Amino acid sequence: EAQAGIGASRARKKLRRLKTMLNRVLLAATCAQALIAPSTRVRQRAAPLRAAGDDVAVVLLAGGVGSRMKADRPKQFLKLRGKPIIEHSLDLFLDEIPGISKLVVVLAEEYRDNFGKYAEDARLSFADPGAERQDSVKSGLAACPDDAALVAIHDAARPLVTPAEIAAVVADAREHGAAVLGVPVKATVKESEDGSFVLRTVDRSRLWEVHTPQVIEPSLLKKGFEAVESRNLDVTDDVSIIEQLNLPVKLTLGEYTNLKATARAGIFRGRGRGRGRRAWIFRGRVATAGRRADIPRRGRVAAPPRGGARIF
Repeated sequence: EAQAGIGASRARKKLRRLKTMLNRVLLAATCAQALIAPSTRVRQRAAPLRAAGDDVAVVLLAGGVGSRMKADRPKQFLKLRGKPIIEHSLDLFLDEIPGISKLVVVLAEEYRDNFGKYAEDARLSFADPGAERQDSVKSGLAACPDDAALVAIHDAARPLVTPAEIAAVVADAREHGAAVLGVPVKATVKESEDGSFVLRTVDRSRLWEVHTPQVIEPSLLKKGFEAVESRNLDVTDDVSIIEQLNLPVKLTLGEYTNLKATARAGIFRGRGRGRGRRAWIFRGRVATAGRRADIPRRGRVAAPPRGGARIF
């Protein structure tokens, strides 16, 4: 009986080892699929851009001075992974996204000397920022070519947008006239009248957080500006201008990683999951390009200094 017990114990140990090995194999296969699948999706979803020709103009909004970041320069010039934040968007639209006929950077003239490396690209030009966002968009739109079929408006402070997201929102705008990247709201949202007490809890099932790019037919955008100006309205995003025409705006499902560097957010680089893999930390959330943000934090993450933002 003792020998039988020892044999049974050994058998259980072998079975546990086999299960452990099988789990490791399955985990490795899952990780490999996660790494391969996104590039495949990018190729598939980018097809509408390639097929349509070079008829998409981009307005890159970079007119902010970064006062809320308490940094020594506009936030779009703070460095992320060794280069200014704005260059992540420039490199993406100019080098990785097919179909871009023009890229207009809306930026104050005093900062335009920083773009010498792009001087040979005839598609790049500049426009002056306005007092409000809608004024900057209108300025950038005026610098776009007349034959552009679509205008994609993007915030320079969103360096993590992916090619797949851009392809998807452009495809939706071609079909519907206007489209915006966004994600369903995950957080519980409270409404307050006085800013001190809760009035009610808002039903989040109908709420979306909108991102950029926001892609619109230029003719619709121009009509929208006329409507907004005639009513003396201030709008905080670009498709709101189209909403004033009572026209549909398509919601294109984006990624939760398409975050924006804003007041006191900071952008920090740390080690994420996986050997040698880098992750960008926004407000304590781990984000890797092309991946959603709900990744458990691992390792050490640099903390921001008091009174300012630090970007590595």
